[in-house]
Amino acid sequence: MLQSFSIIFSIAALFSFINYKWLKLPNTIGLMLMSLATVVVITLSKGLFPEFYRFFCDIVINIDFKTLLLDGILSFLLFAGAMHVNIQDLKKEKWAVFLFATIGVLISTFIVGGLVYGASQLIGMELSFLNALLFGALISPTDPIAVLAILSKANISKGLSIKIEGESLFNDGIGVVVFTGILIFSGMEQQMESSVGSEIGILFLEEAIGGLLYGGVLGFIGYQAIRSAKENAQLCVMLSLTIVMGGYALASLIHVSGPLAMVVSGMIIGNKINTKSYIGATRKMINDIWEILDDVFNGILFVLMGLVFHLLKFEENVLLLGAFAIVIVLLARFISVLFPYSLLKHAEEKPLKTVAILSWGGLRGGISIALALSLAKNESSELIVAITYMVVLFSIIIQGLTIGKLVKKLYR
Repeated sequence: MLQSFSIIFSIAALFSFINYKWLKLPNTIGLMLMSLATVVVITLSKGLFPEFYRFFCDIVINIDFKTLLLDGILSFLLFAGAMHVNIQDLKKEKWAVFLFATIGVLISTFIVGGLVYGASQLIGMELSFLNALLFGALISPTDPIAVLAILSKANISKGLSIKIEGESLFNDGIGVVVFTGILIFSGMEQQMESSVGSEIGILFLEEAIGGLLYGGVLGFIGYQAIRSAKENAQLCVMLSLTIVMGGYALASLIHVSGPLAMVVSGMIIGNKINTKSYIGATRKMINDIWEILDDVFNGILFVLMGLVFHLLKFEENVLLLGAFAIVIVLLARFISVLFPYSLLKHAEEKPLKTVAILSWGGLRGGISIALALSLAKNESSELIVAITYMVVLFSIIIQGLTIGKLVKKLYR
């Protein structure tokens, strides 16, 4: 696996260099496009260089995308992203972020699940309602990593930027909890309904609430340790890495949400070190290291998302259901944003503009693919992986490349 990881890292660095020098696209989108182009070239050369093709397949298989993301780099990405979220700004948008990350995810899950199930029946494909709900749960969390850089250049308001960023950080954890809850339900269909509801309720309390509380404790202890070693910048960086690696590992052992814990601890530590003057020069090193780690792991993630493409099978019916799923996910996103947003008070004259940007800017990413890959291998799981990949591909490339134009058009 180390060899495969090293090769993927080298590819990500090379593609980042090419994108920086010539393509000039948002880095995540550029990496995805180059990865897809690489897959096409290697697939076409299968007959001429079969050994190289098998070597390439082995690299992607050995890297184990699901385990690498969910048990590895996700913790780094969430912590790094949360470090730069201003808690005071987030408090101003707390109700919007809370509603989008909770009610919004639930609304989207059931709309997507119900409509995708109906679409599968319409075209004669076998997909149970519970499996359709699982798809709805894994595709509902947004991942606007690629779009945030574009929004920052489009003169978007700080409030809207915080809504998108805050929602994306928290709904990953909520989405995993909802996904796990549906998995529990699917395995307990024969039990009493009250028992199933009790299990899911306990799961939410343990995973979601427990993750938030655990993240708060972890962030407080981590900051105190960093403050006490503030004169030694290298040690402070090591402590921050320990918080992420050790803290995330412990979260799985005590059965709380690791993603939510990383978000909370990252915000606490980031806001503390960036506002306290006595942290001094250590602040710059911590921020620089985590910005590098963020770029590195994002690069690896999006390269892998592109390279996974050649392992999937797309038959005609699968492509048709995937096309339906893209439209359904966009519709569900609009409704799941519009309803919670209508419950809040707004200063803007035309809130539908904000809803439109939140809807089109709600990109799907690696966590959706990883959750799909975590399902037990069968015909339904292969179908879910394929349509998940189609939605993610459309989201990152089409929505990611056009969200900036949409913002400029609506706010010119």
